[in-house]
Amino acid sequence: MKKSLVLAMAMALGVTASAYAANPFSDVPAGHWAYDSINKLAAAGVIEGYGDSTFGGDKLMTRYEMAQIVAKAMAKGANVDKLAAEFADVLDNLGVRVANLEKKADNVKVTGELRYKYMSKEKDADDANGNCKSFENDLRSRIWINGQINDDWSYTGMIENTQDFADTPNSGDEKTEFNRAYVEGKIGGLAVTAGRYNAFFANGNIYDDLVDGAEVSYGDKVKVTGFAGKATEVDGGNYAGGELAGSFGDLNAAAGYVNYKDLGDVDSQDNAIWYVGADYTMGDVNLSAMYLKGDKSLNDVDEKVLDDDGWTVGLAYKGAEASEAGSWGLFANYYDLGGQTYIAHTTDANTFDGAGFKGYGVGANYTFAKNIVGTVAYYDTENKLNSKVDDQRVWADLTFTF
Repeated sequence: MKKSLVLAMAMALGVTASAYAANPFSDVPAGHWAYDSINKLAAAGVIEGYGDSTFGGDKLMTRYEMAQIVAKAMAKGANVDKLAAEFADVLDNLGVRVANLEKKADNVKVTGELRYKYMSKEKDADDANGNCKSFENDLRSRIWINGQINDDWSYTGMIENTQDFADTPNSGDEKTEFNRAYVEGKIGGLAVTAGRYNAFFANGNIYDDLVDGAEVSYGDKVKVTGFAGKATEVDGGNYAGGELAGSFGDLNAAAGYVNYKDLGDVDSQDNAIWYVGADYTMGDVNLSAMYLKGDKSLNDVDEKVLDDDGWTVGLAYKGAEASEAGSWGLFANYYDLGGQTYIAHTTDANTFDGAGFKGYGVGANYTFAKNIVGTVAYYDTENKLNSKVDDQRVWADLTFTF
């Protein structure tokens, strides 16, 4: 092998030996320029030669032979990140795990999601007749970019494209935008998320949409979280709040508070929402429930028309896993939520623009092949201010992830 390769290998492996064994190779004399490096690697058990007491320094090394050396050096705890990434394919065949080293060598990863959606709905659910049918039909593509800043911090960005195929004035429209950009990391014992990301308050019963904000949490089984920011995709105004959550075996419980200021286009419209909820898992079955209480006001005058409290319960059985073909699940939810208890609810049912709603949704999901998941659901809800205004819709989607 060439002199430069031997020196580079010895330096990259960074192996040390407290005491050198006797020279094991007859073709490497004590005065040879590579004697110390070769003897050090042999003493550490990284190289063995050719089994006939020769090192064979003039021979060309195969990729497989080099991978064996790297694998042995890794087992000794040597710093061989770059070499492990270079020979990752051969090391994988040898059964050597190099995922963490590959992550260091390539700290930017790109993933994606493609979702086709069809949803029947009331064309105008607030119409007194409530019988004019229409549908939503679109194709949504998302490209996720994740970069590892250092051992504690990462960056995530997301580009989203949506193509509208429905029979609406927007049919044929296409929109592409840089949808999310945020960092996640640790400061001491605190976990931090900051930037434009999707906030999920009260399991989505209060808010499930984009924000420009930050949240900080502390703890594991018992976690305290604080958050503040501004809603960007709905008229959610500025917000601040916190949550106390605990995990006790199969039982999870949480209680929290979110205070919204300057809702919509009205600078003096506010809403403070409290919530408490829990879910319990029994084998493949999960049962959940949540109670919410709102306090909406305009110019410091309390809202009198909209209900100020509400509740929801859910039941789920199993669930489709994208990584497991043939996996499936069922779910059912019932809602009775006042107009003061949510800003941007997570459900795909009609929520009647914050007027309050009640009704149910049932559905199923199934993994047709790895990373191909389908969902079908039916929702039936009505406006709490006028029960004659209702909506029934069927939701179906097929999602590909890569």
